[in-house]
Amino acid sequence: MAQQVAAVEDTGRIEGVAGRYWHSLEDGRLQCDLCPRYCKLREGQRGLCFVRGRMNDQILLTTYGRSSGFCIDPIEKKPLNHFLPGTPVLSFGTAGCNLACKFCQNWDISKSREFDRLQDRASPEAIAEAAAATGCRSVAFTYNDPVIFLEYAVDTARACRQRGIKTVAVTAGYVCPEPRREFFEFMDAANIDLKSFSDSFYYELCGGHLQPVLDTLLYLKHETNTWFELTDLLISGENDSDGEIRHMTQWIVDNLGPGVPLHFTAFHPDWKMRDKPPTPKATLNRCREIALNNGLQHVYTGNVHDLHGSSTYCQSCGAMLIGRDWYELSTWSVLIRDEQAVCGHCGTPLAGVFEDRPGSWGARRKAIRIPGV
Repeated sequence: MAQQVAAVEDTGRIEGVAGRYWHSLEDGRLQCDLCPRYCKLREGQRGLCFVRGRMNDQILLTTYGRSSGFCIDPIEKKPLNHFLPGTPVLSFGTAGCNLACKFCQNWDISKSREFDRLQDRASPEAIAEAAAATGCRSVAFTYNDPVIFLEYAVDTARACRQRGIKTVAVTAGYVCPEPRREFFEFMDAANIDLKSFSDSFYYELCGGHLQPVLDTLLYLKHETNTWFELTDLLISGENDSDGEIRHMTQWIVDNLGPGVPLHFTAFHPDWKMRDKPPTPKATLNRCREIALNNGLQHVYTGNVHDLHGSSTYCQSCGAMLIGRDWYELSTWSVLIRDEQAVCGHCGTPLAGVFEDRPGSWGARRKAIRIPGV
């Protein structure tokens, strides 16, 4: 079911690069086919994401080459616990979003309508060069959803691939089939934000629907080689019931497999849900136990200090394979045999993308500037 959205009138001339995935309607409007909102635009209007707008009878991406800033993060912050642990990732985002989550934890970026905050400019080639020069193993499209700046993300991913730099998408997965194929063709890893397992939650609190996200997850599992992990931000009384967590985790096991890592993260009051309390650590642990009992092998807790819930264990012998204290790694008992990561104690395979040794970036967060376009 398409989400009907009124287009947003722009106050000035819309400028940018030509966008893909749109077509003309009989009534003269242009329909954006990037995401399931299918915004229908007249001249001078923008879609709900605000970064794609119509000018001169085409839809433009207005944030190509523009960013809210570049920062080197630990890869675990994305969060990705089974993808090159301990390594640094060059992270950036632009502005806008194609969902309208009332609980958005990055609302100052994703809900921004002020493009003057996008003061950093960089070409895809410059980003790839900066990643290589700073020792980053990957580049992450994050902070706001990269689906809405697909052309910029794909071009950057192409440039990174030429330099041997991997790319990571941190996304809600709310995207149509054709652009989804192009987008994930160039992504080595992804963290998909599965906000709830209730369509009413998606509709009432996010302005979207659940099924397109499930379709993205099925596509990633069955039609790509992209490594992916899941995140579920738990909000007390909204998406943390035992029944919903059982239903969601059983679906994951049945459709994506038991080896897909799932991160339960704690909500803090923000944006339009400041009346909700922070998620108790006990809630994260309860949901983690439900997921483990349902057959998921790697379930994590996040946004809280939890040595046990943030570490990786062998699903067979129970030994700690990767110890984590926030973003600092301690224990490392992962071996690589015939290009397969295995438990260093019993030899059981460990799903993910690993190397013989972990990185040593730790918990550092370093802002950098990249020469502009």
